[in-house]
Amino acid sequence: MFSPPNCTVIPSSAPSDAGIAGAGVLISSSLTATIALLLSASLILQSTFSISRPSTIRRKLLASYSDQQILIGITLQSLGLARSSHIIPYHFFIIWMLSLLSMATHNATLLALVQDFKRDWVLRWMRQGLMFVNLALSCVYGVVVLEGKRKGWEGTMPVGCIWAADSVAGAEGKDRKVAGGLDYVGTIVTIAGNVVVFGLATWYLQSRRQKWYRIVQLVGMLLMMGIAVGAAVRVFLLSQAFGKPDVQLSDQGEKQLGFGSLLGLLMMALPIISIIEIKRGEVMVAPPLRDDASDDEKPLV
Repeated sequence: MFSPPNCTVIPSSAPSDAGIAGAGVLISSSLTATIALLLSASLILQSTFSISRPSTIRRKLLASYSDQQILIGITLQSLGLARSSHIIPYHFFIIWMLSLLSMATHNATLLALVQDFKRDWVLRWMRQGLMFVNLALSCVYGVVVLEGKRKGWEGTMPVGCIWAADSVAGAEGKDRKVAGGLDYVGTIVTIAGNVVVFGLATWYLQSRRQKWYRIVQLVGMLLMMGIAVGAAVRVFLLSQAFGKPDVQLSDQGEKQLGFGSLLGLLMMALPIISIIEIKRGEVMVAPPLRDDASDDEKPLV
């Protein structure tokens, strides 16, 4: 995993990686994000236009799917960096898009369940830590993608070769296709947008008094849905399983549902166990705080 990359020869094709861009991984990630976003939207709309208290089961289910999403996003990015000497830019970019999907899902959950997180300082700072780790990894990915576009790197060479100076010299290096200005701008805007969203999410999570609470919820929810849809569409169109990759792959492994892919789909059923326990009364979940609760009811440490 940590062996140095081979940067002396440009391969004609690259092997597929179903663990990153396989059909099962993409389906499970998109389905989990869709469920979490719909649950977040339903809770926000109910609290905005209805006087009834939001469902405890929906809140618990949303928290479980959101935790699953952000942890998978952080794990994928960490493993991608660890395998940078072997992973190609195509897979590297897909990991980055999946991390943006997890970030949008988690932020949408934060909009809906912020009062639950504020109740316990451990939960609040744990969320803050996960958000920061996800942001840091996402920025690293953005910088690597930007550098690859600047150098016009060959899609079949490992990402680790991007930082090797003149790793392939001569005519091969001259024929590289450098990305246009729109790609640069899009990548930079994505990185900057991640930082801005992190700052706003931190303010929303840590602020004791919040102005325009409902407006922030509704606008933020629409923004997170837009980011999630954009990232998911980009991944599906670029993937071998559902679209057309921008690199020559040597096999069709990403189109098949292997054991690991099916396991990811089955993991989606885990939160249902908690729902059954709540329904049966075996697990108690504290009710949500009112949005207009006093400061004494919203402990902040």
